[in-house]
Amino acid sequence: MHKLVVVTGATKGIGRAVAERFASAKFDVVACARNYNDLQLFKDEIEKKYGVSVFAKSTDTSDKKQVEEFSKFALALNRPIDVLVNNAGYFTPGATMEEPDGALESMIEGNVYSAYYMTRGLIESMEKNKSGHIFNMCSIASIKAYPNGGSYAISKFALLGFSKVLREELKEFNIRVTAVMPGATKTQSWDGVDLPDTRFIKPEDVAEVIFNAHSISDRSVVEEVIIRPQLGDI
Repeated sequence: MHKLVVVTGATKGIGRAVAERFASAKFDVVACARNYNDLQLFKDEIEKKYGVSVFAKSTDTSDKKQVEEFSKFALALNRPIDVLVNNAGYFTPGATMEEPDGALESMIEGNVYSAYYMTRGLIESMEKNKSGHIFNMCSIASIKAYPNGGSYAISKFALLGFSKVLREELKEFNIRVTAVMPGATKTQSWDGVDLPDTRFIKPEDVAEVIFNAHSISDRSVVEEVIIRPQLGDI
């Protein structure tokens, strides 16, 4: 039986690249995203291209109830969860003292609570099997404040903190935890920005780093990984 990877926000950008990289290694994929039609297209393409099974459910990961429903969907497969990639999230620029009211709450829900509740929903299965690997998609913004980072940076600092806490709590269960901190990556978040592609990380490069971090011996763990454009931050 194939191994199983769970990827949130799987249809685009880094999430799509991660799902494809694991599928290319014959992992079956449990995937969620908000758009149902995008998910169905994703499912058809991945299954046809890689010969694996894709289990997809439309989910808004900023909604606790929907996250819980997706977790039950994944657990209902009655299979060990080998890898969880908490990738879903979003970015809205703005200074903390100027951004719209509710920006912080919204960003925390989308970037922190989503990973928190997804992990809580699936962790019992991993603990029972005493195996698994959790990747939290943090950001350079998790370690570096910058203009107009605002509540996004606050949320990503919190996600890195969550990753550190998880790492300590899950050692005894042989579950590895990795915080991934990419810089500017060429995704839809940067649409309309007048910069050459060479100033951005390729989503496929982030996916390759994640896959390689998982592939090393389970005697070792890559706790944190920073990936930047070769020419530096934007």
